[in-house]
This record gives sequence, C-alpha cells and structure tokens, in this order.
Amino acid sequence: MNLILTKNLSAAALILGAMTFSGCSLKDHGDVPVDSSKLIDRSVNPSLLKSLPGFEDLKITTLISSDDKLADSPDFIYGAQPDGGAFVKNPNGEGYVMINNHEILFSVSRVYLDKELKPVKGEYIVDAEGGQWRLCSATLATKEEHGFGPVFLTAGESSSESMTHAIDPFAPAEKKNKTRTVAAFGKWNAENAVPLPKDAFPGKTVIIIGEDDTNGQLVAYVSDVVGDLNNGKLYALRRTNQESVETDMVQGQAYDVEFVPFDNVKTSTGTELQAQTVDKKMIQFARVEDIDYVKGGNGAGREIYFTATGVSQADKVTPVAGKNMWGRVYHLEFDKTNPLKGKLNIIMDGADKPGSFIVNPDNICVTKNYVYVQEDGDSFYRDNDHDGTIWQYNIATKQSKAMLRMNHRRDEPAFNAKYNSVGNNSLSTWEYGAMIDISEVTGIPETFMINLHPHTWQDEKYKGADGSGISTNKEGGQTVIVRGIKQ
Repeated sequence: MNLILTKNLSAAALILGAMTFSGCSLKDHGDVPVDSSKLIDRSVNPSLLKSLPGFEDLKITTLISSDDKLADSPDFIYGAQPDGGAFVKNPNGEGYVMINNHEILFSVSRVYLDKELKPVKGEYIVDAEGGQWRLCSATLATKEEHGFGPVFLTAGESSSESMTHAIDPFAPAEKKNKTRTVAAFGKWNAENAVPLPKDAFPGKTVIIIGEDDTNGQLVAYVSDVVGDLNNGKLYALRRTNQESVETDMVQGQAYDVEFVPFDNVKTSTGTELQAQTVDKKMIQFARVEDIDYVKGGNGAGREIYFTATGVSQADKVTPVAGKNMWGRVYHLEFDKTNPLKGKLNIIMDGADKPGSFIVNPDNICVTKNYVYVQEDGDSFYRDNDHDGTIWQYNIATKQSKAMLRMNHRRDEPAFNAKYNSVGNNSLSTWEYGAMIDISEVTGIPETFMINLHPHTWQDEKYKGADGSGISTNKEGGQTVIVRGIKQ
C-alpha cells in the first residue's frame, strides 16, 4: 500500500459502518525517501529466496525472521507463515509499520520499523482466540486509495463458516476481540477481501472476495455508500449463458459474465450460501485464492486478476472432473459503469506445461504493467519439477518469466539441517505470502516486500509466538525486501 495514515484512530468507529478516516501522501509529511544504501540484511537468518536467470540484477535483503530479537520488544517472536500484509508510514511520523497475518497461528502481528527500515518493535494485535480461523491474504483499505479506512480486511478460511475481520491497524492491541467480523460479507472459506480503488466506480464501495474451496467463488460486495461494510449486497460471478463448469472455459477466449445476488446473506450459513452458488449456476472455480487490481488510475482499478489454485485427485496426478488442476490466473475486466458485469479470460494456465509452468498459484500482486504470480506448490503434485517460484507476467506482451525461487540450499549441510529439517523434503515444500509494492511508501523505486513460509524450518522456541497458548505450530517465518522488480 502507498499511503500514510492519520493517528489516534478509534476502533469503535471503525467496524461495519461508513468510515471517514483521512489520509495523506508521503510528500504531505515532508518526509524524505529511505536511503537505499540502508536497505541491508536486517535479520540474523539468511535470505530464503533467490533470483533466477534473467533477473540477476534483483537485490534481495532480509527484513525480519523468527530468530531476530527486536530492541524494544526482545520477547517478540515473528511467527510462522506471514501471509497477507500491509506496509505503511507510521502515523506518528517516525518510520514505518508492517502488519501481517500469520496464517497457521490465526494471528496478526504489527512490527514497527525505524526510518532506515530496521525492525525495532513487534507485537500481536490479534491472537488465535480473536482470529478464530486461519488468516491468509489480506488488504489494507485506505482513505486515499479506496475512499475509506484505514481498515485491515483479513479473511478467515478454516471452514465454510469462516468470516472476514475488519481491523483498525493502529488501535491498541485487542488480541482476543471476536466482534470485528463483517456479517454482510457472508461466510466463506475466504482468502482475501479486496476493495477496488475509489475511482473504479465513484460513489460506491466494491469489494471482491475469493473463496478457497474446491467449488470456489469470486464474490462481490457492493454498496452505494462509500465505506459502508454493513448494508450492501453480496453477489458471485456467473457466465451469462449460465455454464458453471470451470474447465469449459479455455485460454484465448473471452466470456461474458455477471454477478448475481445471494439471498439472506447475514442469516445464512456458509453451507447454505454454497448451495445457492449451485442453484444459481455461479462459476465453480477450483480454489479462488488471491485477487489484485491494475494500478495507475484512469479506470485501471476496473481490471482485476485472480488465481484459481487448482485441485487434483488424492494421487496428486489425476485431475478432478470440471476443475483446473495445475492452477490458472484469470483476468476480469468490469463494465465501465456497472460493477456487476464484465468480460473474463484466462491469462496463465499451468496445464500448458504441466509441472514446468505455474504450479498451484496462490498470492498475486498486480502493478501497472505486470502481474506477479506466487506459487503455493505444497500440494506436492508428483510431476512438479521446481521449487516455489514467483512468475512475472507482462500485461502488454503476454509473456511469462520465472523471476524468483525459494532457495532451499539442500546441498549445504548446515543450512539444510536447520531449514529443511522437518517434514516432506520434496520439491516446493515452501510457499509465499504477500508480495507488496512498497516503492511509494519508502521512496525507493521498484521495491517490494515478500513474505515467506518455510514450512520445514521448525524449532520449539517458535511455538506459541502469538502468546495465546492455542497453536502448537513451531515453524519459522521470514520477510524479505527485493529491489529492481519492474512496475
């Protein structure tokens, strides 16, 4: 995210109503950009990411990992599976704040960084009791970009009865607060809730939700009041010819689509909402995980890209009838005046080169000119030939290139013993969390933050990182900064 936010925000004023918090830009604070020479390795742990041929000029530096001790909070542990996140200027005018979900911990952390991007303090603002469900992708809505906020929208995905939280990112830590869920968004195995920018459909709030289920949906919440998260209507995507089978769609064709409404959203269970998707012939995608929109203004926000991760039979070789297996990336262009109509097409399909192209794409980051697709290959498909990769898709040329890859270093005994020591050590045992463009926030062009889930890096000292006493997970986690990524 690219916004500086005002301080002294009221949590009580935040939830479920029209939100009126103000924001200002980097220049409004009179701040200077981060000195790029200060982008150095900040963690005691080495980077777990590497660049691939053709991208050798990328500069990767560590930001924070689970072994780090922060000066102002030495007992804080940067916990497992940092996933959806946000990176903004500190509202007090000093340094930066990073917000991250920790998926398997059901938790959200808040890390403060100084003006040279050195982490100095960390805390959990949501623990497992308050989070209730696995918290995966997330989006920070801001007044400047979306017309309301700031509010950290983080969706739960432990079951079809999970809900989306709306959290004040700067309020005092109310770790066990369960009241911040948004009933109007429905109950889903949801991955993300992404508000479109305010100039996409002026005067409206449009939030796109992805359902990570075998019969997954692309859901839209639409309100005619900017910032209203309580009184809008909920819809899901359907082809206008009412063909609902995902694999009936093929790359190279565009499909007319519409969003059709659900009934009785606030009083329906997740199971009941799922039944409506069948009855109303909504498209049954194989796991809609993440969503992002094109940046740049002038209606760019009316173009979104989303991933459908794919599913297989239990043998990890055989497709499921009607479902994509290796993963797809879809492009949806909304009608210029109507957020309930548009054109849908496929831009990337792992079936083009099974195992050698995208494998189970999960998180996605879209800039003005590129789509960055992050693999979640820990489905362990037997014919996969590479570790977890970030692919660069050029919107203009439609070319895809493998850009970054997890750096397992299995041939280095000491590294291998620490970071690849537990569980399945086949290819692609690690996955990605958020990839966020922090160029405007820091003042350093082509600078991105990337979260990593090195599942096989485990240690007893990481257990219970959020302090709730609920999770027994003991994985480590890491966030890195990568410079030189094209926007």
